[in-house]
Amino acid sequence: MRPQHLAAASMIGAASLAIAGFTALGSIFEYPQILQEPTGHILETYRAHQGAVTTWFGALAIGAALLLPMGVGLSRMTADQASRRAIVTVAATAAAVQAVGLSRWFVLVPRVSRDASDPTRQAAAHHRFETLHFWLGTIVGETVGYALTATLTVLAVRTVTRHISPWWSTWLGYTSAAFVATGVVVPLGVHAATLTNFAGYVAWSLWLLVTAAVLLRRPTAASVPTPEPWPRESSLTAG
Repeated sequence: MRPQHLAAASMIGAASLAIAGFTALGSIFEYPQILQEPTGHILETYRAHQGAVTTWFGALAIGAALLLPMGVGLSRMTADQASRRAIVTVAATAAAVQAVGLSRWFVLVPRVSRDASDPTRQAAAHHRFETLHFWLGTIVGETVGYALTATLTVLAVRTVTRHISPWWSTWLGYTSAAFVATGVVVPLGVHAATLTNFAGYVAWSLWLLVTAAVLLRRPTAASVPTPEPWPRESSLTAG
């Protein structure tokens, strides 16, 4: 498979699974708004729809894992070795932390949910759920995941896609990365960041699909030029 085809297929898969997963979970599980509800209500709703909820969180985890082949494909489209290493490293880490964070819903939460239905184990089960949600969800899967996804997007745009995509796609990539990155302040109580982060992921999914279309139409896998220092000196001194 040519590098651009690997990257494009991964982008389409990641965007499609993210859109389908969040749409289904929003309908079935009221996700992510339900995470603001009391733990007992979350687990009760989870048990009522456990099969569908675990399936769609599995789909989201697969979509997150696709960041790795996406990064591998994009990295092979540049001749700059430092950029190649950076893209693959960030892509692998972003895929891992998000997949791990999402996997708690189908690996760990089922047992916690069963224990929570037993009055003698309920308090301990609620505590385990809240601990898992904070560390694997909020900190690892979300906060670290947001930062790495934004970083990967900026690297991809700067190193590869800005050389082959329309100018507006370049700015769509940068803008979506900036809005996705705002999610890192959500744990600090900045509630507006929840909305900007969501808008960022919508724009990011669109950027993935647009970039995939560009890559699929690209006739060859020739390397793009080595990136210039960024920001460029001329852009700082112009005017």
